[in-house]
Amino acid sequence: MTKPRLAIVFYSTYGTNHELARIAAEAAQSSGADVRLRRIAETAPKAVVDGQEAWKSQLARMQDIPEVSHDDMTWAEGYFFIAPTRYGSVPSQVRAFIDTLGPLWQAGKLADKTFTAATSASTRHGGHEATLLALYTSAMHWGTVIVTPGYTDPVLFETGNPYGFSVIAGQLDENGRKALEHQARRLTAMTARVAAKEPATV
Repeated sequence: MTKPRLAIVFYSTYGTNHELARIAAEAAQSSGADVRLRRIAETAPKAVVDGQEAWKSQLARMQDIPEVSHDDMTWAEGYFFIAPTRYGSVPSQVRAFIDTLGPLWQAGKLADKTFTAATSASTRHGGHEATLLALYTSAMHWGTVIVTPGYTDPVLFETGNPYGFSVIAGQLDENGRKALEHQARRLTAMTARVAAKEPATV
């Protein structure tokens, strides 16, 4: 069986979701996936970004990571989207990219692929689940197979989010890392089965 092709697509303002994406990419690669780590383009005005040193510095740290393209979305057989929550949904930068994908999904180029998501917020009840569900709703329009972690590993009973990994920004701990890695490995396994048109039993 060939390696499943995964696009780990993220947006990060201050660094938490960049770190989550890096961990997910490493876990997927170690479990046999061919991975493209891609960042969503910054659309906020330069003056706004430069006005916050932490935001400006984080953007500079990510310059070696290519921006996600339509080619990446067509190439991939599965997607792991990682982004912070903004008012209970994804940031405008993420929405702007998703809104460019109409020609791809209308042509069926995003269908029959897998999709999972992770997020962060500054507080425990800051919109974690709503943001994940918003991402899944978009992916449903594409015709993807939604792959949630559920409670498929004991660590999920510790982290408590069956919808997808979520964390308070800057507070990733060992259990969180394990949950995120499990989700990436699960996506890899499910993508391999879907791509091979095998029944999914994971």
